[in-house]
Amino acid sequence: MQRTERLFALAEYLRGRRTGVTAEVLAERFSVTVRTIYRDLDALRAAALPVGAERGRGGGYALDRGYSLPPVNFTAREAALVVALGRFAIGMRLLPFTGTLESALDKVRSALSTSAQRELLDRLRELTFLGVPSLPTRKPVREALERAWFERQPLRITYVDGNFLETVREVRIESVVMDRHETRLDAVDLASGERRHFRLDRITRAEVVGA
Repeated sequence: MQRTERLFALAEYLRGRRTGVTAEVLAERFSVTVRTIYRDLDALRAAALPVGAERGRGGGYALDRGYSLPPVNFTAREAALVVALGRFAIGMRLLPFTGTLESALDKVRSALSTSAQRELLDRLRELTFLGVPSLPTRKPVREALERAWFERQPLRITYVDGNFLETVREVRIESVVMDRHETRLDAVDLASGERRHFRLDRITRAEVVGA
């Protein structure tokens, strides 16, 4: 990667995070030395980008929160990979947030010119993914999960365990674990305080608490 290209990529990376990141992490991300990262950060400041250093937990280098760069322009190559990976995640049923993902992919496509969209379609025809999809999940369950996850709200689920026993629980999602054959919620049962995994395909009903 040439230095000019790296500087632009560094600015985009900082813009995308907006939280502090250390020089060591940046050096690893761009496969350069920490000293080189310091020089690159100085170059960005000299170009009038408001790069500052934050102290404390989550600190590091970050762009000023009030600063914005022009909209990101995808090349057909970049868009093809983003769309292909998104389609793979949907097709394999790994990522439960399909509504948000499909909306994002539509925006990536719409941002391309007509010729770039044609090239995108050509590239996608040449990409094939093989694998065993995760077990299916009901659409209303995915939609409720998506809302609870992004809005950080409790979720009331009807769950069927391995002994076919059905229970209703209110949980707080801590993380989503995506395996090759199943997707699991790492969640805290709000009644017992117990933390456990819930297989997504075993959730028959779900609703955001208070919705």
